[in-house]
Amino acid sequence: MASRREEQQEDIRFRVLRLLTDNPQMSTRDIANAVGISNGAAFYCLSALVEKGLLKLGNFTASTHKGRYAYILTPRGIREKGVLTANFLKRKRNEYDALRREIAALEDEVGISVDE
Repeated sequence: MASRREEQQEDIRFRVLRLLTDNPQMSTRDIANAVGISNGAAFYCLSALVEKGLLKLGNFTASTHKGRYAYILTPRGIREKGVLTANFLKRKRNEYDALRREIAALEDEVGISVDE
């Protein structure tokens, strides 16, 4: 079973890959703000994804800043995003089911009917 930290890191990778699918020109700062992590953590995550071959860097030709890059998912990155998406959905469904059980137990405890 994965530790909570590993799950958080996997969620961050999933969110970054998902963002870059639609917005490859996002800056590190934009990614950090969207995911809710520090700029340094976003840079580290992007660097690791490039190193693992899940992303590749390309010049963002539409930019007036020729130093800007686009982060493009590689075929391997697209496959990994699919795996991360399935894992993310499984975790969220488990959390949802646990929350539903907890709500039902609390409603029973205080005598609240679901229909009210």
